[in-house]
Amino acid sequence: MTPNQQNTIIFETRFGKILGLKEKGIIRAQSIRYAHSERFKRPVAVESSLSSIIISPEKTPVCPQALSPLVEKMIGATPVDRFEADEATQYLSITRPEIIAENRKLPVVVWIHGGSHEIGCGDLATADPAEWVKEQNIIVVTVSYRLGLFGFLGGNEKRLPNLGLFDMIEALRWIKNNISDFGGNAENVTLLGQSSGGDAIAHLMISEGVENLFQRVIIQSAPLGLRHKRQKMSAEFLKKTEFLKDETDVIKMMEEYGKYVPSVMKYGLKAAMPFGIQYGYPPLCKEEESEKKWKDNAKKYDVLIGLNNDETAFYLKTSEALNKYFGKGWGLKIMDKTVEKTTQFIYGAPAKRFAENYAEAGGNVYLFRIHSRSKDNHIGAPHCIDLPLIFGNEEAWKSSEMLKGIPWKYIHENGKKLRALWAEFAGTGKISDASERPEILELQKL
Repeated sequence: MTPNQQNTIIFETRFGKILGLKEKGIIRAQSIRYAHSERFKRPVAVESSLSSIIISPEKTPVCPQALSPLVEKMIGATPVDRFEADEATQYLSITRPEIIAENRKLPVVVWIHGGSHEIGCGDLATADPAEWVKEQNIIVVTVSYRLGLFGFLGGNEKRLPNLGLFDMIEALRWIKNNISDFGGNAENVTLLGQSSGGDAIAHLMISEGVENLFQRVIIQSAPLGLRHKRQKMSAEFLKKTEFLKDETDVIKMMEEYGKYVPSVMKYGLKAAMPFGIQYGYPPLCKEEESEKKWKDNAKKYDVLIGLNNDETAFYLKTSEALNKYFGKGWGLKIMDKTVEKTTQFIYGAPAKRFAENYAEAGGNVYLFRIHSRSKDNHIGAPHCIDLPLIFGNEEAWKSSEMLKGIPWKYIHENGKKLRALWAEFAGTGKISDASERPEILELQKL
């Protein structure tokens, strides 16, 4: 890509000259490095550079990770040839409408991706915000940050914990300082996260160093039921992976750490997400102080929080081994009850409790639940079903096993209405009773 192409634009920002690519009504400035880091160290902000044009790298930087067979099956194959492993993966991408009215500053949504704090990146096609940006006239910033061993496991001076959170905070500071140069309103920033991304956002609300960096949050399918009493598990995992801390071959690191993942039998369901935020270390408080912190901050942030009705069907109903025994008859009834109970324990009850506590403390909070009204898919409304609804992009989802049998028209019609509601919340912190709801959505103001 070169600056003299007709389909490019150069943004003159206080950070530097940044090249953007025009495509089908939007402009995208991709893979801008907001910070850099040494292994297991806190991120350091990138200094502005006014002397040269910042051009996105040829391949998308991604934190080293092992591919998930389940994600590859249910969501779609990852085009690994388009990505380049980088353990200091502090990059963000900006997608905005091509035309913005003069002197108008648009609401900004910051996407924090999910993936169990272990996989993913900000620039996956299944979370491409182009459709949403064009429909709702908003700006979306997608953030990549350190994952797994590099970002969400620590506990001593040589391996600091919560580095992924520190990366996010550094990205938010960059956005605060620079987004107005792209037509965004730096005083109207909404964090949007799904799964572990939602978990991260909930904890950014009570982190040190985030004052005035965002105004509201949308938390989708956060596994808040797995956040409690993780200290012993994390310490064991840290100790068993100590021999990898100086390994120069990141591929070997990815191959090796999986042998030492904590046992679900020993630590319960929380071991299904072995990486995560760690209380009692910066930028977080102690675990027993967390609920009070959320209440103390209740008037700072508008909150939209919720889940999909059949979250754990993503894992349970897609297992060939389980379906062999529980795929029909009484077995299916047992499976359905297990999905209901585990969804409630990991996602439903914690989201409701979070919302109720927040409302009692005077916060502005909405609680939602996405249902399946389609008779064409036995999985229901599982984990990740909200992604095609929010981001659209039919081409990216065409191989998804999760959507098998569901007409894209159904996804698009419900998704367009959902995108409008989420954009309304991002713009104002409110959702009007008069705004049209998709049939799949249950929504209440607490």
